[in-house]
Amino acid sequence: MSDKKNTKVIAHALNAALADAMEADKKVMLLGEDIGKLGGVFRVTDKLEARFGSARVLDTPLAESGIVGTAIGLAMQGWRPVVEIQFDGFVYPAFNQIVSQLAKYRSRTAGCVPLPVVIRLPYGGHIGAVEHHQESPEAYFAHTAGLRVVAPSNSNDAYWMLREAIEFDDPVVFMEPKAKYWQKGEVDFTAAVASMTASRVAKTGADVTVIGFGAMVTTLLEAAKIAAAEGISLEVIDIRSLSPVDYGPIFESVRKTGRAVIAQEAPGNVSLGSEIAASVAENCFYSLEAPVLRVSGYDVPFPAAKLEGVYLPDTDRVLEAVDRVMSH
Repeated sequence: MSDKKNTKVIAHALNAALADAMEADKKVMLLGEDIGKLGGVFRVTDKLEARFGSARVLDTPLAESGIVGTAIGLAMQGWRPVVEIQFDGFVYPAFNQIVSQLAKYRSRTAGCVPLPVVIRLPYGGHIGAVEHHQESPEAYFAHTAGLRVVAPSNSNDAYWMLREAIEFDDPVVFMEPKAKYWQKGEVDFTAAVASMTASRVAKTGADVTVIGFGAMVTTLLEAAKIAAAEGISLEVIDIRSLSPVDYGPIFESVRKTGRAVIAQEAPGNVSLGSEIAASVAENCFYSLEAPVLRVSGYDVPFPAAKLEGVYLPDTDRVLEAVDRVMSH
């Protein structure tokens, strides 16, 4: 591990986290499609097979159910497998293994058998890809008891949250915003960030609390800059953990500002944004000056690439919601 701060894109921060975890624990191994010699479609596992060998960096068949099922068996035998699902839309063949077996086995054995499996899941839009390559399926997994679901928004979080996920004894769905793989950021290799289950205040503000995760945090920070020029101060909350959600910083912020806007790429119906909105309304009711608003993708399948700019929330849609809550 490096002993100093270093500027890395998110993909390289994840690669460093995998390498350091494999160096620290010989039981950490990687499984996935084209993750060996190719280094993965996003090159997150680049050069790891050459460094650690094909026995610990396994190129698998194109069979997500088999990949996750194999990881479950390995974890039961004391390994710490890290699975790469190549694209978000490819995870569904493994859905039964994840929700019926992986999520439930610790409970089924009364806590006696840990299942330290990490499922790395590139998710979200903004890359102009074809069908099944741009989805936001986080609600399925956040709804599933027994799974931890997290999503980093920057390089430092990507490194430290993945290190923590690999060391965790319960299964973690690690959602990586693929649109931000090449976003640069500083990684401090000398000091771990707060727990991967802790929300963080990405920017302080006084007028409106805006809440998001993953790639959406960048959009919210951009919206905050534009709003500041118009005299509106936004406080940006990066929730980082989608299940469980750390509501403390969210409630504290909303009680201060009296207004909340939640942004996500996924459709709004029965979504993580819906749950956060309901929790804010229940716990901050007497502090609210306006209804809690959600900005999300539309309740339709993710469209063709040429329409993703219409489908995905952007700064204009976030700021329109901000204007609406400020008008009350």
